[in-house]
Amino acid sequence: MESSTDQEHQVHQRHAQGSSNGSSSSATRNPIVRLLRSLMPSCFRSSAPVPLPRPRVHHVWTGKNVFFLDGRVICGPDPRGLILTAMALLLSEWILLTYVVVDPLLSPHPILVSVASLVLLATVTSSLLLTATRDPGIILRRIPDSVSPSVEDGAISATRAPRRFVVVNGVEMQLKFCRTCKIHRPPRSAHCAVCDNCVDKFDQHCPWTSQCVGLRNHRFYLLLLCSALAFYGFALTFSARRIRAKLETPGARFFSLVTTLPETLILAVFSFMAVCALACLLAFHAFLVAKNKTSHEWEKGRYRSSANPYDKGALGNIKECLFDKLPPPGVDFGAAAEPSTWAPPVASC
Repeated sequence: MESSTDQEHQVHQRHAQGSSNGSSSSATRNPIVRLLRSLMPSCFRSSAPVPLPRPRVHHVWTGKNVFFLDGRVICGPDPRGLILTAMALLLSEWILLTYVVVDPLLSPHPILVSVASLVLLATVTSSLLLTATRDPGIILRRIPDSVSPSVEDGAISATRAPRRFVVVNGVEMQLKFCRTCKIHRPPRSAHCAVCDNCVDKFDQHCPWTSQCVGLRNHRFYLLLLCSALAFYGFALTFSARRIRAKLETPGARFFSLVTTLPETLILAVFSFMAVCALACLLAFHAFLVAKNKTSHEWEKGRYRSSANPYDKGALGNIKECLFDKLPPPGVDFGAAAEPSTWAPPVASC
């Protein structure tokens, strides 16, 4: 009798263990249970700690850029200029559609005018995003382990770094040493103090896009200037036509527009200033493209007393700037960081 009782106890224990194992395995397979376990604090977990994923390059990058979508989208450190530009475009389009295009005296086809303005706005917005979220040509920094002790010290001057030269179209050029990135940067590149990166073919840091303008987004910056000039020229044309139609009415005066057409007047004044600024800026950059120069080189006064080794003639320079294939990014920010060369990211609670 005792042996049969022991056997019954053993059978009950086996069934209990089987049911507990089955419930734990089903709980493990249940995605909701796994989600709840992942949200549970580590001090309440009985399982072994899960190892942290390997950090990506954009996690440990020492520049000041802001990354999105696992390093695929690269923005500048201060987004205020980009937000201000986007708000100005959207407000201008809203005033144009709400207060200007609705006037039947301006055009017999207001729908076509609205569609044209929306197409121009989409073009400006696309070129703005391509300029502000694209890698401008960031150059890879020197790996810390490979930096010699003589150049690893931050207080070292650039004159103590070994000199290096490169020949470009028969012209010998010295490669400047960047004390921040610990590299001899290529010709035509410069270190941006705002983004804290060396950028290939550095043109400028545009405050209205909050991004550097370099080798890989220069053509999109030019497209932004052209499309923005067309958009605000379009808005200025129709807002000025409405103001003129209002002034032709009996008893109308110019100063009465402040109370009768305040939105249209504001759009006309802002569009006029934008057209003047964009036209001058576009003309200046068109001159630089024809000469195959950058704004940084023009500011530093390079190639004034000597021939420009990159000049291929006006047509060749335009073709190189607008139609040549862009090089791949110099840094793969979505790649896994090497533990031997990159410091691990700081853990946040």
